[in-house]
Amino acid sequence: MARLKETYKTEIVEAMVKKFGYKNAMEVPKLNKIVINMGIGEAKENAKVLDSAVRDLEIISGQKAVLTKAKKSIANFKLREGMPIGCKVTLRGERMYEFADRLINLALPRVRDFRGVNPNAFDGRGNFALGIKEQLIFPEIEYDKVDKVRGMDVIFVTTAKTDEEARELLTLFNMPFAK
Repeated sequence: MARLKETYKTEIVEAMVKKFGYKNAMEVPKLNKIVINMGIGEAKENAKVLDSAVRDLEIISGQKAVLTKAKKSIANFKLREGMPIGCKVTLRGERMYEFADRLINLALPRVRDFRGVNPNAFDGRGNFALGIKEQLIFPEIEYDKVDKVRGMDVIFVTTAKTDEEARELLTLFNMPFAK
């Protein structure tokens, strides 16, 4: 858990300074937060679905999830403003590093036919988005208690100015990018 953070403080900072030629160690980009988002479309018909999704997200992240509500009413989707349609968790500090460690070293290798994550999923400002198709890849989730397979978005928010810096930072965190 703290291994990833300690590694960041020494080896990663040194490697980043060497590659990008920073004058100060404080210039080195770091992981700011990880946001895990789960959008549940069928929550508008069945509120129980949302409860199980929130429970799964809380087990995975180790932190209380927040419900996300619809910002606009959309008649075609039978959606009204203020209806709960998903949940999210923002991880910072120790929990963030612990989750990143579990995701990279335990969960991603359990994905079927895994060849690496998309190296082009950066947003231009140094943030990385990753889509996960099923919550079952996390070892904390018990297969028997899952009512429906749900996916989630995991966003790594960094202080990097460019995608190249962020890609290098995540590569040093052992993020398995596809070749």
